Amino acid sequence: MNAGKQRLRGLLLTLIALLFVVSVPWYRETGEEVVMFFGLPEWVAVALGCYVGVAILNSLAWLLTDVIDPEDPSPREESR
Repeated sequence: MNAGKQRLRGLLLTLIALLFVVSVPWYRETGEEVVMFFGLPEWVAVALGCYVGVAILNSLAWLLTDVIDPEDPSPREESR
């Protein structure tokens, strides 16, 4: 994998980690009024948006990853 792809993949993985941190509603105060967004509490909508973002960034990171299958050491014989 070339250096540019590695840096971009590292950036994507860092963004994934940040989205997981943002998805946890640690910023909400106890007893705070519930704000609705698309029919869901705001913290649920934020978490779902983060998880969708994680899925997209993860797929992009895998597209940048070179997966090399190991060579089969012994040729297969066809059974008759």
